[in-house]
Amino acid sequence: MLKISGQDENQNVITQPNDSGQEGSSNQTYVLAALALGSNLGDSQTILATALTNLGAIPEIEIKSTSSWYKTKAVGPPQPDYINGCAILQVIMTPQLLLDTLLATEQQFGRVRQERWGPRSLDLDLLLYDKVILDTPNLQIPHPRMRERAFVLVPLAEIAPDWIDPVSGYAIKQLVKDVDCSDVHLLKSNSSHYP
Repeated sequence: MLKISGQDENQNVITQPNDSGQEGSSNQTYVLAALALGSNLGDSQTILATALTNLGAIPEIEIKSTSSWYKTKAVGPPQPDYINGCAILQVIMTPQLLLDTLLATEQQFGRVRQERWGPRSLDLDLLLYDKVILDTPNLQIPHPRMRERAFVLVPLAEIAPDWIDPVSGYAIKQLVKDVDCSDVHLLKSNSSHYP
């Protein structure tokens, strides 16, 4: 078994891949995960909506809620503004398998990683996975810059205000008060809660 840092006995423990190479949870129960979505190339709203539809079609993923879309200033080199939002997923996947699924989805939409914080057709970031704190060479949960980014916290606070960041111990609605939200503008109110 792989112990995830910061766990107590009430948190999920993720198993190593089984004999078939498939990863799985020790109890195969659904867990909640928070996802950030962004795009600043192409028809961003359509790309984001289609990416959510495609993720929701995967049997191990259920979309529970989505935030409104927000227009935000880009971080990094000069580039177009972003459209950002968040979603809450219910998944039967390990964090690594979920990350791999998100990366594959980005590639389906033409994501090419050429420069850090460069423009992109689709950016999917795994923000939170249940109460897990995970630090591996290719995945950190919670997302290491989540607490600094208004373009993440504003839409996340809309759909998960009471979710506690396991690192800081603060709820998302508290964290959003500590960031400058002046460059985050409501673009389209489409917040959805799914059955």
